[in-house]
Amino acid sequence: MTVKIIRGGSVLAALLLLVSWAVHAANADALWNIVHEQCVPHWQQAEDPAPCARVETGQGEAQGFAMLKDIHGVLQYLLIPTARVSGIESPLLLQEDAPDYWAAAWDAHQWLDRLHGSPLPREALALTVNSPWGRSQNQLHIHVSCVQPALRQQLQQAAIELQWHELPGGINGHAYLARAIMGETLAGVQPFRLLAEGIPAAREDMGRYTLAVIATRFDSGPGFWLLASKADLLAGNFASAEGDVQDHDCQILQPAVAP
Repeated sequence: MTVKIIRGGSVLAALLLLVSWAVHAANADALWNIVHEQCVPHWQQAEDPAPCARVETGQGEAQGFAMLKDIHGVLQYLLIPTARVSGIESPLLLQEDAPDYWAAAWDAHQWLDRLHGSPLPREALALTVNSPWGRSQNQLHIHVSCVQPALRQQLQQAAIELQWHELPGGINGHAYLARAIMGETLAGVQPFRLLAEGIPAAREDMGRYTLAVIATRFDSGPGFWLLASKADLLAGNFASAEGDVQDHDCQILQPAVAP
């Protein structure tokens, strides 16, 4: 048996890899099995999407998606393709005929509204996709939940422009790139392509990125902030925008406490 001595940063990298593998050891196909073996068949057989809240396959399963209430968080939902799509690293997401998953995820905030009992403020919402290092499931899923209140304040002060640039200060010690886009919805925006086409070499390395979309209002009208971070295991960055950006307790919806 050969014993290899690993020192310094290599030790940290090895430990981080073990943690990541341990996370993936828990059924990495759980979401896919729920959608593929329960939600879609139930919808096809009886027009009942349970345990999902919705199944949309009007243009076929290859273009469809399901909405599932996550077990974590008071309002969090997941948008999950009804086709087999591994995650942000899948080349299927950059094809010209790729489904507009982000637009569908934004439109799905109606499910959060229903659960909350009233419409959520636009400024409370955030959508995220984690990198393979920062997720437990090997089926694409977009987290639809609330934004961290402190992060919203940071972004408002950052004067984010319409082109990708470094976000001053990063988030939680992780380097992020940011850009703004205008529009009431995400129809036709295709954030995966904006990442692949707007950041040098990102197209060839999509699997190392995490992506977030945060709704806001600019002086000129409604829009969104896009945030992207690249995994850096030695720096402890697993590229999980969900953990950096979202607050599944939705504290942003709590009434302000008078001083």
